[in-house]
Amino acid sequence: MNRREMMFRSGAAALGLGLSGFPLGWARALADEGPKKRVLFFTKSSGFQHSAITEKDGKPGYAQKILTDLGEKHNFEVTTTKDGTVFNPENIAKYDAFFFYTTGDLTKAGTDKTPPMSPEGKAALFEAIKNGKGFMGTHSATDTFHSSGAKLDPYIEMLGGEFITHGSQQKAKLICTDPKFPGMGELKEGVELVDEWYSLKNFAKDMHVLLIQETTGMQGFPYERGQYPSTWARAHGKGRVFYTSMGHREDVWSNPVFQNILLGALSWTTGNVEADVTPNIETATPKYADMPPNPPPKKKEEPKK
Repeated sequence: MNRREMMFRSGAAALGLGLSGFPLGWARALADEGPKKRVLFFTKSSGFQHSAITEKDGKPGYAQKILTDLGEKHNFEVTTTKDGTVFNPENIAKYDAFFFYTTGDLTKAGTDKTPPMSPEGKAALFEAIKNGKGFMGTHSATDTFHSSGAKLDPYIEMLGGEFITHGSQQKAKLICTDPKFPGMGELKEGVELVDEWYSLKNFAKDMHVLLIQETTGMQGFPYERGQYPSTWARAHGKGRVFYTSMGHREDVWSNPVFQNILLGALSWTTGNVEADVTPNIETATPKYADMPPNPPPKKKEEPKK
């Protein structure tokens, strides 16, 4: 057993992860010696800022620390930033993949007042992904660069889905459609977690669904619809794109199941491993285009006497 494989096995044990359900090709690729793949974790909040990515006293947020630690254990160099000016062709070329936990129009300073990306930087990022860079998004990455009417924003076209709304945090089940995908090997029976679950729309027809949102039994009008994709992978030109709706809560970031999903996505989007991402949305979630009902009208307040 070489040093890299020992590091992987010890790291997996520390996270409470097992190798039994993982494709052997992925495990070998993680154990291979080689240069670290570089990942930029971008957490700017032009809209709502989640507590998991909120920096305090200049220190990284909870999610930033988790992802950085995961990278150190598994041969990924993770850089975290909220500064949108990093998106220029020279800097983009330095990274193998980009990971967004963001909200709103990132070309505007918005809520967190950190420097926005320029429209040219946004276009340069998409061009780089089409040419072979990787992209990952978690949770509110779908609540970023919203579309206008029927015209989809290029970001949404690249990502493969868009946020509508969410209900109260609750336990819900995710159904695994592809246990052979890196990080999904232990989820053959699905997984149940408490999180803030997004109701989504504008799904890419060529996505490969990995986890399905089981809406039966969920509380709230956003989930009064058929099953729909909650985690997926797809090709965007030569690039590899991955998204999961999980990640609102800090305890989800601490969960070995979620960390293993992230590790698999990092491995695939950076090109360390291969996976079959044949489109399956029509068969996996045939009711994906069903929309939830409109929110119930707000009750009128009684006039004060």
